Amino acid sequence: MKYSAGVLLFRRAPEVRVLLGHMGGPLWARKDAGAWSIPKGEYEPETEDSLPAARREFTEELGLPVPDGDWVALGEVRYGSGRGKKQVLVWAVEGDLDPERVVPGTFEMEWPPRSGQLREFPEIDRAEWFDLTTAHEKLGTGQRPFLQRLADHLDGVRAES
Repeated sequence: MKYSAGVLLFRRAPEVRVLLGHMGGPLWARKDAGAWSIPKGEYEPETEDSLPAARREFTEELGLPVPDGDWVALGEVRYGSGRGKKQVLVWAVEGDLDPERVVPGTFEMEWPPRSGQLREFPEIDRAEWFDLTTAHEKLGTGQRPFLQRLADHLDGVRAES
């Protein structure tokens, strides 16, 4: 099982919007629905706490730090099967960030396949703000529960006001 931690950045005005990253590399280049992700990355739970890992991975993926704000635990989701099993922990942080300032981290992969050539690609090729309905369409299926958890949290906050 692979373990990941991430940050779902959100803002409330004029409506709730979340910041997602479009997955980089040639496999995702022509895809849109299901090709976006919460900024996250892998960590080893035996040697690192998930919250600092989420902060680090957000910064690695976007090239910008997590904006200051309260961290709201959205829990974990498990998805995938076989060797592709993942456990993802996500926190929501209210803040703002200009997607034009994103400078994504990179990864290497052999491309074209079986060519023997290693090429470098951005981890995400762009970031954008989406309302929750649109974000649900854009996100990979396994990460969608975090959107409802954020909505439930915000509804609970409103109810307390």
